[in-house]
Amino acid sequence: MIKNLSSQNHWIDLRSDTVTHPTEEMLDAMRNAEVGDDVYGDDPTVNLLEKKAAEKVGKEASLFVPSGTFGNQLALLTHTQRGDEVIIPPTNHIVMHEVGASAVIAGVQLRFIHDDRGRVEISELCSLVRDSDIHHPRTGLICLENAHSSGTVIPLQDMKDVYTFARSVSIPVHLDGARIFNAAVSLGMEAGEIAQYCDSVMFCLSKGLCSPIGSLLAGTKPFIDRARKNRKLMGGGLRQVGYLAAPGLISLEKMTKRLGEDHENAHYLATKLQNIKGITVLKDRLDINMVFFQVHRIPFDADSFVQYLYDQGIKMNLPSEGEFRFVTHYWVQKRDIDSVMAVINTFFSHS
Repeated sequence: MIKNLSSQNHWIDLRSDTVTHPTEEMLDAMRNAEVGDDVYGDDPTVNLLEKKAAEKVGKEASLFVPSGTFGNQLALLTHTQRGDEVIIPPTNHIVMHEVGASAVIAGVQLRFIHDDRGRVEISELCSLVRDSDIHHPRTGLICLENAHSSGTVIPLQDMKDVYTFARSVSIPVHLDGARIFNAAVSLGMEAGEIAQYCDSVMFCLSKGLCSPIGSLLAGTKPFIDRARKNRKLMGGGLRQVGYLAAPGLISLEKMTKRLGEDHENAHYLATKLQNIKGITVLKDRLDINMVFFQVHRIPFDADSFVQYLYDQGIKMNLPSEGEFRFVTHYWVQKRDIDSVMAVINTFFSHS
């Protein structure tokens, strides 16, 4: 697959895989897309995308939405009743990075379950499900995230255990699968094998899959029918959305098959970083395309470090809770990583 390197405008952007931009093939597909009014259901390109997306994750139907946050919150709104309680790990994206939307949109409260980077204990999950006491809210939903935003992947058996329990007490499970295809690569299986252990799943086209916009929410046909109406309520009833769905088809057909390259580059980057004195790579969180690391050098100023890289054409985020993160993606190749490492080595040699 030929990459249009000139469109990178010299930047090496390691902030996230959300920074990926569409390939020339995707741009051509957008220009040539056959479109219609999707609210009327007559956009053939988005209809095809929704069909293929559902097949990819083994569900009956799916629905195109503008973003991952939109898809997650649409799932909560569709699964629950106002006042319900949702059991969820506090480290999950829905809690950490979705602006408290569950309280505003679905009108639910979140009940946190202790987790180990997204993995939960069934014994505690059992204890958190509410009984029918008049004082208690109804437990309306259980939420998981795989791959987890900590860079780890939840083993399939853990998901199966949660889903088996949830079915025994008639509580649906929603999976934030923003990077489910990365998780599938890490586990050596198809995404549908992961998604079989949830009632609904959201996944993003606009992260490592290079589409400029869009996510899919998938589940049973009755669930998606309800979600379609709720999407309209949330302002997500789009019109000639085929122009946005066209690159999504390429994301599903081609980009999902090359994510292993990003994982390999992340391991390559981690190995190079680990060789620098004073840097500790968190090796137990290298399941996908993310590299977390800490800097223990004294003196060390994080702002100066980030600014130095920026001045050399490298974008990265400031640390969160003492941890830096690099994310590899389609537009980051091994030679880019070598360039980044040369700049980092130069910075530390002068500090």
